[in-house]
Amino acid sequence: MREPQWRRQGTEPDYRFSLANERTFLAWIRTALGLLAGGLLLEQASTQLGPRSFIVALSIALSLLATLLCTMAYVRWRANEIAMRHSRRLPSTLAIPILAASLCCIGAAVIYILCSQ
Repeated sequence: MREPQWRRQGTEPDYRFSLANERTFLAWIRTALGLLAGGLLLEQASTQLGPRSFIVALSIALSLLATLLCTMAYVRWRANEIAMRHSRRLPSTLAIPILAASLCCIGAAVIYILCSQ
């Protein structure tokens, strides 16, 4: 496999930091996988919940959030690797506030559906 250009720049970081960065990336991927599974489960197992179109919309929202989270996880992992190679501060991310706000809204929608039954 071809090595990306950014991996040939700067100095190789301590492998412990690279492995910690990779573990964080995998944690984000596991979270995205859980969101995707939740969206699929919500759509498949919601025969008695709220309007069908609303359930489908929530399932799509969870799936889109999972897709966005996977993308943001890779971008964050790469940015952290580049920062470590150049001895710079680790960059901040929008993934955390986006994930928190999205799940708060989706959770409120699910609570609304459950309470209106």
